[in-house]
Amino acid sequence: MAVIELTKDNFDKEVVECNIPVLIDFWASWCAPCRMLSPTVDEIAEERSDVKVCKVNVDKQNELASAFHVSSIPMLVVIKDKKIVDSSVGVIPKDKILKMLEV
Repeated sequence: MAVIELTKDNFDKEVVECNIPVLIDFWASWCAPCRMLSPTVDEIAEERSDVKVCKVNVDKQNELASAFHVSSIPMLVVIKDKKIVDSSVGVIPKDKILKMLEV
């Protein structure tokens, strides 16, 4: 499944109304750790059809970043059944991200 770029306009449709777990990557283009994590997130999106993978550019979507209290990036959030079930800050290995998705 392709990575979906989240905005405040499509958030409800893509996340709130979704019936599978959603992995959200909060990032920025100037953030070196974000650029390190991005290929791993993209890989998970391609490999897993049972998870929706989304990205939020914090510079363009500061309302969403504020709503999730993002103070450091990269930040990953897993949402299932409209609730945050896990989150992490910083670059983490793929196996830890996959473990976060085991909800």
